[in-house]
Amino acid sequence: MKKITTVLLAAVLLFTTSATAQNEKFTKRMTQLIAQMDTARTPNQWQEVGTAFERVAETEKTQWLPFYYAALSNCNQATMQLTNIEGGATDITDPAADKAEALLTKALALTKESSETLIVTKMIASLRMMGDPMSRFMQYGPIAAKALATAKAMDVNNPRIYLLEAQDKFYTPEQFGGSKTAAKKLFTKAAELSKAFKPETALHPNWGMGTINYFLNTQFKGN
Repeated sequence: MKKITTVLLAAVLLFTTSATAQNEKFTKRMTQLIAQMDTARTPNQWQEVGTAFERVAETEKTQWLPFYYAALSNCNQATMQLTNIEGGATDITDPAADKAEALLTKALALTKESSETLIVTKMIASLRMMGDPMSRFMQYGPIAAKALATAKAMDVNNPRIYLLEAQDKFYTPEQFGGSKTAAKKLFTKAAELSKAFKPETALHPNWGMGTINYFLNTQFKGN
């Protein structure tokens, strides 16, 4: 009996040690990729970090965060590709939106819907709309607006909500409701909330401050 107990104890200790090591490896890799994401400035950099998050997701199949960040990265990659393109660009937006949506679906299979996942839902709808704004606004505009409104209802102090609202106001022509003045107020509010925001863990969403600072320090400097 004593021998059996000793064997069982050894097995438990081995499993615990292995699980701890795996968790530490996951945390270390995710920390590295989040830092890499925070410095991504080009479509290629977003593609690289997005692919890396996907690799982690394929290994850690019970973790929702790698799928979430991979979806977010795909949205940002495609959005940055649109910077110098005029007119429709569905060949860029639709494949990226499809991939991001599939990744987010996998994340939502592992966690409940939250303001953070709804923010990415909004980004996906906006990306589809940007592929052909004139013909797609009526279809995807309401989806994007509803996702952001629901996110705000769930967490009114999430700074990323106001960051997306600010970007919408900044880039939308005035005749369609855009406003640089309103955008500045929203960027400022997002900055204030970012300073006070406390993520659940160091791996949970806390992105956006770099973008907020970019707009406040370059687009509204001196205003």
